[in-house]
Amino acid sequence: MDILVRNMREEDIDEVLEIERTSFTTPWSKEAFTLEITKNMLAKYVVAEIEGKVVGYGGIWLIIDEGHVTNIAVHEKYRGLGVGKKIMEALIDICSDRNIVAMTLEVRKTNEIAKSLYTKYGFKEYGIRPGYYSDNNEDAIIMWKRI
Repeated sequence: MDILVRNMREEDIDEVLEIERTSFTTPWSKEAFTLEITKNMLAKYVVAEIEGKVVGYGGIWLIIDEGHVTNIAVHEKYRGLGVGKKIMEALIDICSDRNIVAMTLEVRKTNEIAKSLYTKYGFKEYGIRPGYYSDNNEDAIIMWKRI
């Protein structure tokens, strides 16, 4: 099964929203994704496709020499197939290509699957944002990676 990762386009947003709504308790809106890929000059978003279907996506903000991962999600039917790894590799490549020296992200304290993925790619825990997630007041773990 080949996984293709490419830049997100406006016509991908409906499929991205399907993944977003089943992955997060406070999903982003269509307008938020549209603004990110059409107006936010600091943002880069990618999608992962299998046989022409969008099965995952990820985004990053490139601010001076740092990359801030905004979100990564994989369609529930395609989890465990390496889609998240391909998305993470694409985001790291984007940073490397632009001479970004470090990447950061926040992840739910209880999201062991995501924390494991990030750790595999060299992210380390550096702090906590107490009550970061508004849906349940869960803490976020702040992770950083040097490139």
